[in-house]
Amino acid sequence: MAKKNQNEMSFLDHLEDLRWLLVRSTIAIIIMAIVTYFVSDYLFDVVIFGPTRPSFFTYTFFCELSHSLGFADSICITEMPFIIQNTEMEGQVNVFIWICILAGFILSFPYILWEVWKFISPALYTNEKKNAKIFIFFSSLLFFLGVLFGYFVVIPMSVNFVATFTVSDVVKNQFTLDSYIGMVKTSVLASGLFFELPIIIYFLTKLGLVTPNFLRTYRKYAIVIVLIIAAIVTPPDVVSQTIVAIPMLLIYEASIWISVFVFKNKKD
Repeated sequence: MAKKNQNEMSFLDHLEDLRWLLVRSTIAIIIMAIVTYFVSDYLFDVVIFGPTRPSFFTYTFFCELSHSLGFADSICITEMPFIIQNTEMEGQVNVFIWICILAGFILSFPYILWEVWKFISPALYTNEKKNAKIFIFFSSLLFFLGVLFGYFVVIPMSVNFVATFTVSDVVKNQFTLDSYIGMVKTSVLASGLFFELPIIIYFLTKLGLVTPNFLRTYRKYAIVIVLIIAAIVTPPDVVSQTIVAIPMLLIYEASIWISVFVFKNKKD
């Protein structure tokens, strides 16, 4: 069996390493946030507020899909019956800053993973340390796929649902800027982190905190939770709910197989 790093570190040494991890990661986020400042017009007009327009890619895709499936214009979106308004004195300034920080975090995520890997590497075996590039590549890939899933699937589905849902024709939708941006941030980050589930399960299995049997036992609960989430963020049609639910279920199934692989290697 490959040996672990023999250089013992004190608790204070670990705290010092953790402090510098946070410092360097924060600096990386700030640098990337400053970079996004120079493309902020595109970031807000095209990216952030893209899902508020009927011409957004996801809406046109579903419209074409409904035609190909013979549903005519049943899931085509021609208008967004709401407006977004700012109701706070510093509302737009705060939104601008936080969106730049969010973009900075997303763009610097591979570097943050590299810092995390350096922090945990002393506890790893020699052969495991050689997998740093693989870990960073797949973790970053899954995170970015999750971000794209959140942006192109979860956000437009959520926007369409809340825009068309009404308790009465008397009520008109006028969403605050803060609530819309909060939904965007939550959807993107939650999806990105959810797609990291296979990586998390990998380490939890290696630590003996999770087993394949545990994941299989709770699979039925995971399916129910995913279907509930899909039903909440999508319009009341089977096509939309299926498109949201399938990737999430595949991620969970992939996590089970990863756990099986790690569990077998531990026994060997």
